[in-house]
Amino acid sequence: MKAIVLGGYGVFGSRLAELLVRDGHDVVVAGRSLSKARALSMRLGCTPMALDARAEPDAMFASLPDIVVDAAGPFQSYGRDPYAIPRLCIEHGADYLDLSDDAAFTTGLAVLDDQARAAKRRLLSGGSSVPGLSSSIAADLCEGLDEILLIDTAILPGNRAPRGASVISSIVGQLGTKSAVWRGGVWRDQQCWSDSRRVRLAPDLERSGQFIEVPDIVLFPAFFGARSVMFRAGMELGIMNIGMRAVALLRQRWMFDITPRRAALFQQFANLFLPFGTDRGGMRVAVVGRRGTEVMRREWRLVAEAGDGPYIPAVAARAIIRRIEQVRPGARPCLAEAPRAEMEQAMADLAVSTVKHEVPSPSLFEAVLADRWADLPPEVQSLHSVQDIESFSGKARVTRGGSLIARLAAWFFGFPAAADETPVTVVKTRTRQGETWERSFGGRVFRSHCTPSATRYRIRERFWPFTFEMDLPLDDRSLRFPVRRGWCLGIPLPRFLLPKSESREYALNGVFHFDVALKAPFGAGLIVRYRGHLQPDRHNPAALPRAIA
Repeated sequence: MKAIVLGGYGVFGSRLAELLVRDGHDVVVAGRSLSKARALSMRLGCTPMALDARAEPDAMFASLPDIVVDAAGPFQSYGRDPYAIPRLCIEHGADYLDLSDDAAFTTGLAVLDDQARAAKRRLLSGGSSVPGLSSSIAADLCEGLDEILLIDTAILPGNRAPRGASVISSIVGQLGTKSAVWRGGVWRDQQCWSDSRRVRLAPDLERSGQFIEVPDIVLFPAFFGARSVMFRAGMELGIMNIGMRAVALLRQRWMFDITPRRAALFQQFANLFLPFGTDRGGMRVAVVGRRGTEVMRREWRLVAEAGDGPYIPAVAARAIIRRIEQVRPGARPCLAEAPRAEMEQAMADLAVSTVKHEVPSPSLFEAVLADRWADLPPEVQSLHSVQDIESFSGKARVTRGGSLIARLAAWFFGFPAAADETPVTVVKTRTRQGETWERSFGGRVFRSHCTPSATRYRIRERFWPFTFEMDLPLDDRSLRFPVRRGWCLGIPLPRFLLPKSESREYALNGVFHFDVALKAPFGAGLIVRYRGHLQPDRHNPAALPRAIA
């Protein structure tokens, strides 16, 4: 098969060209620099081609390619006619594949679907680490699950991996912007390069990852029917992550364009740190889903050694080209076009290892309540079944105490003002240690952090310097929260200083209800009482994943 690789002497294009040569294909390395194309072609045994694909794309078809692979990018800056090359592939009877990691470009290729099917041509966008490889792995991990609660992917390269200008332009161009993310069955705006989490790639390899938008964020909710989809990327060196965050903060205040010149400056700055860190990196795809009554977490981890990390974005394209005759015609995003086994086979000649495992993934309250969990009403279980982010909305009535101690406590903890009826929202976020709860009563927000206690059937909830340990007894199918112990800045509080909690959660007519009453110590009376009802936001008809063409 004759394959033209546009941007074939770039970071990822050159790796793909090498892999295709290993597979016995006739490879043409195309780009605007003939000298660079010749240098790589002499090393690999390819054919060089001088080509400005944006100005004269027709010229490449004189060599009669069977498939054209666009590894050039940046795809978000392809101008008014971004699909000129795939359209020409249809006209000239060639298949098309690109390594796009831009969500809008990848989803938009579907506009050519009718033409591609009529011509029996295969046009796939995103045949790279995302969504090409990530979707194939996610599809494998989803098998046999009744409900997909979370798909969470992370890519964390080693610092010595070469950085292409297109990749830098794509990532830096997102800094300071917000993207819509499907989490908890709702589209939410999220700041790019935020929500940092530690990601374990191997027993001895753990790094930080931050949210950025990739095609998975837009495509996976509808394709997999997942309740939450997340993607993170990160640098090996902490100073690089700090620098990215600084640029994000700067662009939030001054949204300057990432021009090619500025992207080159960022690339030069990043290259100053190439002597540091390692050439060891990896990728992690995690799927959390329900199988019967049990929630499972399945993970696939990849670790690339000896500098072979930059080959991974070329693996999906290699696997798909190997099976191109089995790919159905049409123009679409590259989603699960090859099974996991074939993807792994496409990296068998690289210094890469992969592992797959499965473990139970109970929510915080399910783990703490243990055998009591099954006795909770489904509506109460729903509020405490948090695998990523879950949000709930409803109404509440708020009563405030009038004593000085009650007023001071309500002010310090940020409790809501008195109201006969006020809108209330609760957002719960799963963390590595437990959960973060954010409650908003009429726009007044207060937060707490919940973690499991070492004592069975108890949780700890932290409000600023105060931490309280609460029992979780079930009484007539109601969950109660009596306070048993407390600390301030880690110093134990005597029992007479503990607040009294007369709180319960219960179901009424198929709806979750709460009644929380907190009383001050020393017999100072009520601090605050709020009672009302909540419904999961994901049940709102307006919360629907975007359909894939």
